[in-house]
Amino acid sequence: MNQILNTKSFKKKNFNKTRFKIQFIFSIIFIILLITFLLFYYYSIKNKEKQSINLSSNYNIYKLYSKYSDKAIIENEIFGVIEIPKINIKYIVFSKLDEEQLKISPCKFYGKTPKENGNLCIAGHNYNNSKFFSNLFLLDIGDEIYLYDNSNEKYSYKVFSSYEIVSNDTSPIFDYNRFAKELTLITCNNTNQNRLIIKAKQQ
Repeated sequence: MNQILNTKSFKKKNFNKTRFKIQFIFSIIFIILLITFLLFYYYSIKNKEKQSINLSSNYNIYKLYSKYSDKAIIENEIFGVIEIPKINIKYIVFSKLDEEQLKISPCKFYGKTPKENGNLCIAGHNYNNSKFFSNLFLLDIGDEIYLYDNSNEKYSYKVFSSYEIVSNDTSPIFDYNRFAKELTLITCNNTNQNRLIIKAKQQ
């Protein structure tokens, strides 16, 4: 009887050891895959930031030599520049919303020009760092936002509202004073998957 019990106990110990080894191996594989993913994600963000810096540099060269270049081609792709001193950002704004361009710099997706009444909407990624629109949540009522067009004319805006909406709510695009020049900035809140909305009015 004791021999049978000892055999069962031995088999159980072996089974537990085997199970532990399998769990350990899977844990190691999972950790390796997780580290690989995080490194790839970090590299991808850094690569997009580098492209953004190169884009800004090329745009500055364009402005310097614009009278010798094909202005129509550049203006079809680039809307202008957005600068927010409080959060220390200054980026090229693409003329159209495109997923690949959105990874490189903010994009205009609604509205006309800063010279016209209406709601000018710009979207930017939140990478949970200091880049693109990640720090929009730090803006307060009265903070200043600047837009520069391709002629380097400067337009000043002051923040008058900041709030969040659910991801499929498009109301901020159409909620504006039609007799004023407004600016709407949109980014993601990666914590709750909502959208952060910053509304500003031209001064």
